[in-house]
Amino acid sequence: MTRSPAGGENATKQLGITAPPNAVGHAFGLFGDEWTLLIMRLALTGTSKYSDFREQLPISHAVLSSRLERLVGAGLFVRTLYQQRPPRYEYLFTRKGGAVWPLLVSIWNWERRWAPTHQDSTPPLRHLTCGNEMSPIYSCVHCHGAVVVDNVEVSWGPAGSWSRIVSDSNTRRRSNQRSRTGAFNFYPGAMSVFGNRWSTVIVAAALFGVRRFSDFERVLGPPPLVLAERLAELCRFDVLDQVQLATHSNWSEYRLTDRGRDFFASLSIVVDWAETFYPDEEGAVLIRTHVPCGRPLQGVLICDHCDEIVHGSAIDISEAQMCFR
Repeated sequence: MTRSPAGGENATKQLGITAPPNAVGHAFGLFGDEWTLLIMRLALTGTSKYSDFREQLPISHAVLSSRLERLVGAGLFVRTLYQQRPPRYEYLFTRKGGAVWPLLVSIWNWERRWAPTHQDSTPPLRHLTCGNEMSPIYSCVHCHGAVVVDNVEVSWGPAGSWSRIVSDSNTRRRSNQRSRTGAFNFYPGAMSVFGNRWSTVIVAAALFGVRRFSDFERVLGPPPLVLAERLAELCRFDVLDQVQLATHSNWSEYRLTDRGRDFFASLSIVVDWAETFYPDEEGAVLIRTHVPCGRPLQGVLICDHCDEIVHGSAIDISEAQMCFR
């Protein structure tokens, strides 16, 4: 993969200046929260009532209310009255929210592939079109060829810079007591990346060739203690590997493992979604080309059995059909 977004003037010229988030920055800011992802995951399988979210997640009233309000405010859910006395509401996907399903399926797929001990919470996906259990493949809509980190060329678009991607990442740090909340225990591997906004942008930068602590700090601008904590956790979950350099014994690099590289599909799906629902008048954040066919990258999920494009309405999880618009 061409790694031009890893550095250079475009990547750093606005650091230290408050810059409005671009489309990808909005998406990373929204999805970089473990509770938000788990709420949307339940919504995909039909959960809509407040009481049902509470029953299925070890989440406090305050946290659930704040996350639902945020999803409504962001236009992913619509709040609908279904009972008047007493008033009761359900939370239903909008078109924008329903379009998140490829990301959640991709995360689901990653967890099944790399964390087999958690398969009780990630049952198989069944493609209703062909009737087979499947592991959908992130593919090019033009040639239907697989899209992986090594066959995509990427460069900054007019709205692209790291500063505008990370500008919405200065939020709370996830507590080290997260196990008490229960959220992290659902998908610990995937949540090590997508459950924290800084972790997400660190992995994205690593995919573009950033490796040294000082370079992550220069390109992304996180507080050093936060960066050290995130890098340590990503190494603990085998997303990154800290490698001592033979040429400089006191230097080390953080290199993506195979597990880490496999997050490329999920991150690319975030870009797909973000560019669709947060269009910037300046233009695209990233210019992506699928090298095998030479066409602009537009990703889809394809069934690994029947080779047909997968649609949200044609996915079954443990006999519970996903509810997409």
